[in-house]
Formats: sequence, C-alpha cells, structure tokens
Amino acid sequence: MKGGWVYFMSNRRDGILYVGVTSNLSYRVWQHREGLVEGFTSRYGLKRLVYYERFEDIRDAIQREKTIKHWPRAWKVRLIHAINPEWHDLYETLA
Repeated sequence: MKGGWVYFMSNRRDGILYVGVTSNLSYRVWQHREGLVEGFTSRYGLKRLVYYERFEDIRDAIQREKTIKHWPRAWKVRLIHAINPEWHDLYETLA
C-alpha cells in the first residue's frame, strides 16, 4: 500500500487554511504554488506549505484528513504552531 501525506496550505501567517491529502507531497504543493489546483486554494492564493504529516498507508492519511477537516480552526493552528510557529513555507525543506 502506498503512503500518504496530510498537509496544510496557507496564504500567510495566521491566514486562511486548506487541509489536503496526497500521495506525492512535493508535487502536490508545487501544483498549489503554480496555481494549477483550481478552486479554493487558487482563489485565495494558498501557496505556503505550513504543516504536513506522513503516513505509511494512504488510507490512514485520508482518514486523518477527514478528521482534521471537522476540527475547529484553533486545533489546526495548534498543530502548525507545534512544528512551525512562524508559519514558514516548508516547501523548500521537502526532500
């Protein structure tokens, strides 16, 4: 089974948040940054990767994304602050 990622995109520190899931994080974030993902992320200019989690099984990533989407914003912000308090763009740190 293929692994997966849950990730948050934003437009700026403490900005709008988008939660997504993918099997190829660097490619998916590149698509967001280039404006190739239509809809919410392109409409609001969400080009900054501010959080991500890796899962060995894509099904676990999908379930985690569904769970997080129902969370209050404060819980999502707390996750970001735990690893990225300045809301830096983590795209350049991806291997």
